[in-house]
Amino acid sequence: MGIPPPTSMDKFPSRFPPPRPTNPFPPPLRRPNATSAGGGGKILSSCALATCFLVLVTIALAITFFFLFRPRSPTIHVSAVQIPGFSFGNGTVSFTFAQYAVVRNPNRAAFSHYDSSLQLIYAGNQVGFIYIPAGEIDGGRTKNIGGKFSVDSFPIAATPPMAGIMEVRSRMRVKGRVRVLRFFTHHVEATAGCLVGVSAGDGSVIGLNC
Repeated sequence: MGIPPPTSMDKFPSRFPPPRPTNPFPPPLRRPNATSAGGGGKILSSCALATCFLVLVTIALAITFFFLFRPRSPTIHVSAVQIPGFSFGNGTVSFTFAQYAVVRNPNRAAFSHYDSSLQLIYAGNQVGFIYIPAGEIDGGRTKNIGGKFSVDSFPIAATPPMAGIMEVRSRMRVKGRVRVLRFFTHHVEATAGCLVGVSAGDGSVIGLNC
C-alpha cells in the first residue's frame, strides 16, 4: 500500500493547541492548615481574656474609689450649751445663747464649710439666728465651732410643760463642699438638733438632749 499524500490540514497546522487530555481522577481536596487555624483561635482567646481582665480591673477601681473617696457628710457633736445672760420679767425673757460643737470631717480630702448657721426656736417660732464663720477642716480631722448671740425678749408660755422649766430647740447646720481627687466637687451638709431645758428662774441649763 502506498502512503497517502498530505492534506492541506497537515501542511498548515491549526492555530489552536490540541485539547488536553482530561484526568478521570480529580486531585484530592486540600485540608486547611491545622497550625494556622489553631493560631487564630489562640488570638481570639487571648483577646477575650484581656477584655475580661480590663473589665475586672475597672470594676475593682470603681469599688475602691467608692469606698475610699466617696464624699461623706460631716458629723456634729454638741459639746456645750450656755446661757450666760438671762432676764425674766412680766412674762417675757431675754438672754444670750451660746452653743459649741465638735465637727468631724470623715473624708480624705479637706472640707470647706460656709453658710453654716445656728438657729434657736421656741414654741415653733425662731427667736435667734446667727451665721457661723466659714472655715476648712482637713481630712479625717475635727474642729471646734460655735455660735453666740443675744436673744431679744419674747413672751413665754403661760403654762410651761414643766413647772419652772422653759424648753427651747437649737439647730446647728454645717454645710460646704468636699473636693474629690482635686477635680470633682461634692456638696455635703449635716444638721444637729438639740432640746434644751432652761430654768425659768435663773436661766441655768438643766437639760440637754441632742
